[in-house]
Amino acid sequence: MTIINVAIVGIGNCASSLVQGIAHYQNGGANEQIGLMHWSLGGYRPSDIRVVAAWDVDDRKVGTDVSDAIFAAPNCTAIFCRHVPTSGTIVRMGRVLDGVADHMGDHDAARTFLPSTADEPDKEDVVRELVASNADVLVNYLPVGSQEATEFYAACAIEAGVAFVNCIPVFIASNPEWAQRFKDANVPVIGDDIKAQLGATIVHRVLTDLFRKRGVRLDRTYQLNTGGNTDFLNMSNRTRLSSKKTSKTEAVQSVAEHRLDDENIHVGPSDYVAWQNDNKVCFLRMEGQLFGGVPMNLELRLSVEDSPNSAGVAIDMIRCAKLAKDRGMGGVIGAPSAWFCKHPPIQMPDDEAHAAVEAYIGGR
Repeated sequence: MTIINVAIVGIGNCASSLVQGIAHYQNGGANEQIGLMHWSLGGYRPSDIRVVAAWDVDDRKVGTDVSDAIFAAPNCTAIFCRHVPTSGTIVRMGRVLDGVADHMGDHDAARTFLPSTADEPDKEDVVRELVASNADVLVNYLPVGSQEATEFYAACAIEAGVAFVNCIPVFIASNPEWAQRFKDANVPVIGDDIKAQLGATIVHRVLTDLFRKRGVRLDRTYQLNTGGNTDFLNMSNRTRLSSKKTSKTEAVQSVAEHRLDDENIHVGPSDYVAWQNDNKVCFLRMEGQLFGGVPMNLELRLSVEDSPNSAGVAIDMIRCAKLAKDRGMGGVIGAPSAWFCKHPPIQMPDDEAHAAVEAYIGGR
């Protein structure tokens, strides 16, 4: 039986969309394959994924079944699958460390975290649960800026021999020391910072690459993003944004014909607008020169539901990580990291990354 046992750290909006998606595609026919890059990936279908372990720190989620926790506040993403079967997996209290920013307590409780007073686990507790649940893959959905917490769970994954899918911009796969630790332990890691299915970064990259291929000189560009979920509220503390800005900026710079000076490129989360909830709006501007140096500019507005946009990619990252385990691979899994993530160890143009990941899936 082809089953992928998944453990999740952080039962927020992204986890909600992922779990809803697993249920939505559970018995999917041809018409329900809309929204998937792959219906079957290496022989694994969405119905083969099950959540066997989960951690969070919010009092409204800890101690509840995952199927209930994904709909608890402060989650505010779209509900596209109302009937998520009871999983039997209870959300456990996670390790806080730097996972909750101080300013998150300054807002309405419906918008922010309510940390549980339950005892936090130590490394041995998490490793024990990963082993006991037979987890194949650990998905990291912690808030942006959770450096210590991410490293804690990455270390747990290594010790438990569980593949690590790093969806956030804390650099693990792209950090040579961490990459070596996963390689030495022969444990797969895919990362860093998930690239949404059709989000601001992938659109910005594709257009930047188009400028290059069509001989248009890109002189300056910005990407401004607003949203009203806990991710944007968390990132309103600029001290937690360093790795996020680096990740998003390098994703664009890496496909440009020439590297833009810092003053000519701005890419990153811009503001928290509470009433947007999980809707993310991107304002993109690109200025350049056509034939003869004649100026041109492009402006684009993109509006997406942020978390389903992420889950459409995560479901493939999970299956690629399981393929790596099946094949006895360890360390950074390069092609999936380049295609699915903003800040992989090795950047590739998206057409090359797509070809590479298809070859990887096919075992070539």
